[in-house]
Amino acid sequence: MRDLVDIGMGRTARRTFELDDISIVPSRRTRSSKDVSTAWQIDAYRFESPILSHPTDALVSPAMAIALGKLGALGVINGEGLWARHRDVEEKIADLIAVATENPDPQAAIRHLQHLHSAPLDTGLLREAVTTVREAGVTTAVRVSPQHAPELTPALLEAGVELLVVHGTIISAEHVAQVDADGAAREPLNLKTFIADLDIPVIAGGVHDHRTALHLMRTGAAGVIVGYGSAAGATTTGEVLGIGVPMATAIADAAAARREYLDETGGRYVHVIADGDIHTSGDLAKAIACGADAAVLGTPLAASAEAPGRGWYWPSAAAHPDTPRGALLQVATEADRPSLESVLTGPSQDSFGELNLVGALRRSMAKAGYSDLKEFQKVGLSLHS
Repeated sequence: MRDLVDIGMGRTARRTFELDDISIVPSRRTRSSKDVSTAWQIDAYRFESPILSHPTDALVSPAMAIALGKLGALGVINGEGLWARHRDVEEKIADLIAVATENPDPQAAIRHLQHLHSAPLDTGLLREAVTTVREAGVTTAVRVSPQHAPELTPALLEAGVELLVVHGTIISAEHVAQVDADGAAREPLNLKTFIADLDIPVIAGGVHDHRTALHLMRTGAAGVIVGYGSAAGATTTGEVLGIGVPMATAIADAAAARREYLDETGGRYVHVIADGDIHTSGDLAKAIACGADAAVLGTPLAASAEAPGRGWYWPSAAAHPDTPRGALLQVATEADRPSLESVLTGPSQDSFGELNLVGALRRSMAKAGYSDLKEFQKVGLSLHS
C-alpha cells in the first residue's frame, strides 16, 4: 500500500525515496567479482556494461560515442544538438566555455547555448555523424525529441542508426497537441503507430510513475527511460517545472510496471533505464538494485578527457529556446580529467566512487552474492531512518 501523508487539509502526498535514502543489503552468500557479469542486452544489441550516455553535446561527439562503444557502453548522440547544426562544433564549444568562464553574468552561457541551438537542423550533418559512428563498428544510437522525431527519423534510418531514443523531459504515449513555431496546430506524435512502423528498437522516456511507464511499454518501446536527467545541473524539478519523483521510488514503480506488462503480454520484456541522480558507482549499483536494467550517466562521463565539453557539463534541456532547464557546470579542470577508460573500468585511485564505475558495480554484485544484473534486481534493500 502506498504511504500517503497529509500535507494540509484535504491534500495528501505520497512518501517517496531518493537513491541516497537506501542501501544494498548483502546476502549470506558472496562470490568472486571475476564470476560476475555486468553485460546488458536490449533487442539484438549487447553491451558489456549497463551504461548509456546522456545525449548532450557536452558529453557525446561522434568520437566520444565510438570510444564509449569500444569500452562496452552506449553513446547516444543528440540528434538535435550542435553536431546536427554546425560543422565546427569543437570551436563552438570552446566559445561557449569561454563565455561560461569569463562572463560574470551566470546566465550568459545559457543565452549563448540557446543562440548556438537557434541554427537550423541540417540532416546532412546528422547523417555524417551517424555514419562516422557506424563505420567504426560500434552500435549507433541517436536521441530525438517527440516533436522532431517524424522529420528526423528518415534521415537517421538512411544513415544506419540502430537504436532510436525518443527522449523528452516528460513524455507520454501520445501528446495531446503539438504546435509549430508559427503557432499552427499539427498532428501529435502517436508513439504506438510511430514505433510500429520502424524496424529498429526504440527507447522512450522520461517517465516518473507506474501508470505512465506501463502506457509507454504498451506502445512497443524496447526500453523506457525513468527520471528527469542525470546531472546536478538539471533544474527541471524544483526550480523550473517543479516536476519530479525521487529516483529510488520512480525506478521501483517502473519495474513494477515491467512485471505487470510481462504478465499482460505473456513474456515481452521492456527494459527500465534509470536517468537521474546517478553520479557515483554506488548510485549506479543502487539504481540496478531498485529494478533498473541500465542507467544513463552524465557528469561522471563528462569529467573524462575524451568528453567534448572539456570538463564542463550541461543537460540537453539547458538549450531549450524559451524554458531552459539546466546550468553549465564545471565537473573537472583541464588538468584533472581522467581517461574515459579509468572512469568506466579503472584502475582507480579515487575512494569516492567516481572512477571504475563498472568495476565497482561488479564488486557490489559479488559482495551481495549475485552473478548478473537481473539477479541483482532481487537484492535486499534497507531504508535509512
